[in-house]
Amino acid sequence: MKILMRPCCFSLLFLIFFSAGEGVSATVFTLQNSCSYTVWPGTLSGNAGPVLGEGGFALLPGASVQFLAMPGWSGRFWARTGCTFDEFGNGKCVTGDCGGTLRCNGGGDPPVSLAEFTIAGGNSNTNSDKDFYDVSLVDGYNVGIGIKPTGGAGDCHYAGCIADLNVNCPPELRVVDGSGAVVACKSACDAFNTPEFCCTGDHAMPATCAPTQFSVMFKAACPSAYSYAYDDASSTFTCSGTDYLITFCPTTGI
Repeated sequence: MKILMRPCCFSLLFLIFFSAGEGVSATVFTLQNSCSYTVWPGTLSGNAGPVLGEGGFALLPGASVQFLAMPGWSGRFWARTGCTFDEFGNGKCVTGDCGGTLRCNGGGDPPVSLAEFTIAGGNSNTNSDKDFYDVSLVDGYNVGIGIKPTGGAGDCHYAGCIADLNVNCPPELRVVDGSGAVVACKSACDAFNTPEFCCTGDHAMPATCAPTQFSVMFKAACPSAYSYAYDDASSTFTCSGTDYLITFCPTTGI
């Protein structure tokens, strides 16, 4: 297993091991902070799976952290920004907050960019030998994020959003901080809460929920990321037998 570290920078390394039968290999997730500021990654596990990183932690600029997940694990990662926590882990984040606590026990508040995974070996996979992964902007955007498979077999494409969507976020979707700076860009569903933007009600099927001017803008900026609920064809990727590098504020898609 290769450990990604920067010798001149603070590097945080967590290794979490779970018992498993013989011949079962774990997937290594490496989270890398390439932002110029500290982020507080949040983690959420599905299917009552083990919670990685105790749900949340601080990650300094240039630092990385690793987790092991056993076959069948599913969940998501995201970056929180502008966080302040007290000695008991209580506080608040400007974006991606998860209930005012360092150790998330739920998902991040929109708008938030998400890295989502279902690892092979679980009952939820239709093809049990394949991992499924994506970067989603369905809940909006706060920080650039990318997923790079390392090794493995299959399509194994890079997925992510390298562009800074906050720069060109339409006025009606902007989230600003106390200084007026744009810190996140809402999804149209979050901003307007109507069936045509949320793919609900009469628009709850692919045939009746088409891309909107806002999702088209997201897709043009980040072609390999989900831009709205039914953007599966160009946004869901598969790979087998791989580890994953998840980068916050990526500068390249390779």
